[in-house]
Amino acid sequence: MRLTILHHANCFDGCASAAFLGRFLRARPGSRVDAVEARPVQHGHGDPFPDGAFDGDVNAVVDFRYSPSPRLDWWFDHHQSAFPLPEDRAHFEAHAGGQRFWDPAAPSCTGFLARVARERFGFEAPDLAELVRWADVIDAASFPSAEVAVKLEEPALRIMTWLEATREPGSQARLVEALASRPLAEVAREPWIAGPLAPLLERHFRSIEGVRAATWLEGDVAFVDLARAGIEAGNKFIVYWLFPQARYTVVVSHDPKRAKVSVGSNPWARPERAHNIARICERYGGGGHPVVGAVSLDPSRLEEARRIAAEIVAELRTPGVAA
Repeated sequence: MRLTILHHANCFDGCASAAFLGRFLRARPGSRVDAVEARPVQHGHGDPFPDGAFDGDVNAVVDFRYSPSPRLDWWFDHHQSAFPLPEDRAHFEAHAGGQRFWDPAAPSCTGFLARVARERFGFEAPDLAELVRWADVIDAASFPSAEVAVKLEEPALRIMTWLEATREPGSQARLVEALASRPLAEVAREPWIAGPLAPLLERHFRSIEGVRAATWLEGDVAFVDLARAGIEAGNKFIVYWLFPQARYTVVVSHDPKRAKVSVGSNPWARPERAHNIARICERYGGGGHPVVGAVSLDPSRLEEARRIAAEIVAELRTPGVAA
């Protein structure tokens, strides 16, 4: 039987949770799964689950929004904005607990999945403990300092950097397969990662001054227009390293596939955030977590992205109530 896993694209937690789920479902007593196909899906305009998306003998979605499709067998997510429509939430609540699980308080989908697999199904994979730990750290931004997140010396952070940039067809599926059974340091040394990563790291360190020039502070909110600076994407922690006084960041970026507004809260800020970022992004058709979120638009709507970003900056400068 073929297992199809749809996972959040270009995301360490998305690939890590796909790797863990593949191990779990293949190891279950009586499992007939003998092939796993991991397929990335991306938030944006249009339906991320087109006809034919659930084409496996067994179908799963991890680290991504809910689908009420009768072809969906397993679902794990931890995003607060997992249900775009009220009827999606109602459908989940009618089917929750068997093979569909959601915990918006979980630091990562991978960690949540590992916990459910252990507590509900008695499955453990000690060799994947490092993968689970780094998924928690990366997705919850629980780095010991901004410097660690910017220097990118850890293998997991190097894989994350390559993954966020790769557009090569099949590269994410290859990573998922590797993460399911191999140590992170070994995976990071693979030529298909280390080769493309070298210029990415060089560009990353060069981009620091570009990010500085593209950033201006409005109170305790750092507004970053990467699109105007000609930078498609950047390490989101650079701003907190350069501007530790920033409580929030609002970033406008642009690439051939989308115009994007990314919103984050400084994990090292004092006082801590006072706004629920997921709820703010949901009002513009996006979503995320209380501490980080995004809004994706068609690439032709860059000026609209800038307008949305300006409105979010203004809201973040007002008193709020975190949740």
